[in-house]
Amino acid sequence: MPFQILLNILIAVMWMFMSESYTFSTFFSGYLIGILLLLVLQRFIPDAFYMERVIKVFKLMILFTKELILSNIEIVKLVYKPKLDIKPGIFALPTELKSDWEITLLANLISLTPGTLSIAVSDDNSLIYVHAMHLEDTEAAITDIKETFEKAIMEVTR
Repeated sequence: MPFQILLNILIAVMWMFMSESYTFSTFFSGYLIGILLLLVLQRFIPDAFYMERVIKVFKLMILFTKELILSNIEIVKLVYKPKLDIKPGIFALPTELKSDWEITLLANLISLTPGTLSIAVSDDNSLIYVHAMHLEDTEAAITDIKETFEKAIMEVTR
């Protein structure tokens, strides 16, 4: 992937030199031409096309934004109820993620989403302990995190 990015930037710079215009728009058009060239010549490049991973990163960012907005709405509903009837709880989230980077990203996404906070990671990196402000069903919370954040992180990193 780093080779493809470097090659794409090199194509964009060469495009600027060939067109004798050293503006951002010329660089950007050369970058787009480089993306098309890399896409056409994809079978000659040993690694997977890097724009697929870029698209998956954007999908992860959109997913986080959606979850952030939905959890904010849920927290506001809980806070503005006349009678505060929350059920806080701590649960262990089993994770299939292996690298420290993936686990750290998942723990941060959990903590940045209102209503949940990652407390600790087990010594063998197989569990993340999460505190939830309102925990009605532990299995539903685990499934929700695994189906959204963990799945998206695995798509980006693998």
